[in-house]
Amino acid sequence: MALLTIHGKEIKIPLIQGGMGVGVSLEKLAGAVAGCGGIGCISTADCGYREDDFMKNPEEANLRALKEEIRKAKEISHGMGLIAINAMVATQQYAEAVKTAVKSGVDAVISGAGLPLDLPEHVPEGEALIAPIVSSDRAFNVIARSWERHYHRYPDFVVLEGPKAGGHLGFKEKELLEGTCGSVTDILKKLVEAVKPYEEAIGRKIPVFAAGGIWDKADIEEVQDLGAAGVQMATRFIATEECDASQAYKDTLLNASQDEVRIIHSPVGMPGRAVFTPLIQKLESFGRIPPVHCSRCIKTCNPAQVPYCITRALIEAVKGNYEEGLFFTGDNVGRLDKMTTVPELIRELGF
Repeated sequence: MALLTIHGKEIKIPLIQGGMGVGVSLEKLAGAVAGCGGIGCISTADCGYREDDFMKNPEEANLRALKEEIRKAKEISHGMGLIAINAMVATQQYAEAVKTAVKSGVDAVISGAGLPLDLPEHVPEGEALIAPIVSSDRAFNVIARSWERHYHRYPDFVVLEGPKAGGHLGFKEKELLEGTCGSVTDILKKLVEAVKPYEEAIGRKIPVFAAGGIWDKADIEEVQDLGAAGVQMATRFIATEECDASQAYKDTLLNASQDEVRIIHSPVGMPGRAVFTPLIQKLESFGRIPPVHCSRCIKTCNPAQVPYCITRALIEAVKGNYEEGLFFTGDNVGRLDKMTTVPELIRELGF
């Protein structure tokens, strides 16, 4: 398979391992994927939750841990692929996390959970690739025009997350529940066309990576035939030995059926896709689980009003606390039925 060049950086396989927080994709998973020649992605979302002082000093703990995660991931990868971060626009530490990652030598910054309109401001040109996560051609155009106008910069690549993706979703809840969002392939066709004028203007390719419901080699080939350079996958990487989550977390997803998938309300202000667990059941019954501690993670969070603390819920999940955890997942979780390794999965995908 030919190497894919992204604004001067090469990858052996056109595969991004999607960023999963809190703590699901850190140095082990990202390093393993990059070691196989893809793009391994560390989620910056409260990545310092394992630090001793996280409860008292979450901001310092997160930035300290992020530097270390990037260093370790690069060691594991042996320079074979690229190490990226996934930075959520909605988080308080968005700018600081991006700047810290760039100073720590990260290869790419992938940004979503909001429109990353000021991302170029935090990433000096030539120091790391920058890529928005979008759910439509319209969102891409808004971002690309803004970057062009304010920074004379362009996306180095783009991640399209369709309606079957896991975690936070860039669609309206009503559309997700009614199934009126359109398929990732329908959206991809429009996005590929939207990217072309910018490619012509700058004289280089802006690769599009399709995500959300991508499961096997046939799915990868389908989106590549429609113009995608590659794919981003997340849920399938959870059931790997290298995934940074606890085995109990992995077992929850391995045991989940398609019927247990729910669209939930996230304190981030976006709908999300997760496994139906006791936490979600309690929220449906009582409406709110008042936070007992604030780690200052989300810009718009008001602890006095927020329905629950998403940081605590995600930390409890990654530790394997089925009763109190929030387990984000893609729509295909019912097809997840066995543990594997990153190299084995990548071979199965045909790379």
